[in-house]
Amino acid sequence: MLLNGSAVAINWAHEHLPAIVEAWYPGEEGGTALADVLFGDYNPAGRLPVTFYKSASDLPPFEDYHMQGRTYRYFTGEPLYPFGHGLSYTRFVYSQLELSSLELSAADSLGVSVTVTNTGERAGDEVVQIYLSAGREGYPLCQLAAFQRIHLAPGQTQTVNFVLTPAQFTRVRDDGQRVHEAGTFTVWGGGGQRDWADGQAATVNIIENVC
Repeated sequence: MLLNGSAVAINWAHEHLPAIVEAWYPGEEGGTALADVLFGDYNPAGRLPVTFYKSASDLPPFEDYHMQGRTYRYFTGEPLYPFGHGLSYTRFVYSQLELSSLELSAADSLGVSVTVTNTGERAGDEVVQIYLSAGREGYPLCQLAAFQRIHLAPGQTQTVNFVLTPAQFTRVRDDGQRVHEAGTFTVWGGGGQRDWADGQAATVNIIENVC
């Protein structure tokens, strides 16, 4: 169990323990809440809001203020625990990610839906996460675009719907200008940023440049 305020070095614990509870700084009822989790009376569904790196040497020098190599959006290495990661006492399976359109202009929003099924034996919450990846220079490697927490009974299936705005398909250039550029984005949905094998993906084309 961890009680801390930021990402910490826990490589040994990762290699030797079957699970780790990240409790951050709980309040006065934190002990009761943690006991419920540890004894199985509550099914946890928290997700990491930061990246846990394997080593500080994986990051650029502290004096370098560029974003390259920092945070889940630009980190090219293998993290210890990625942004968005979290375990549960049940298992969720994703299927049928669908987009409202395969082409977008600068004024268009994009509807995204994905189906989630609780295939385990316990009821639980799942945090459905939608990420965008442009796969080209000037854009993050991936970025969280939307998320929603849902509750599913054992065997229950739910289709979750999102709307991504036109601004989410733009980037900010070095001169501070936000631009909307033609190109392809991959839209991915799943239970964690690095769980690509367990998620669903589709692509959408941006068909015009707007500065």
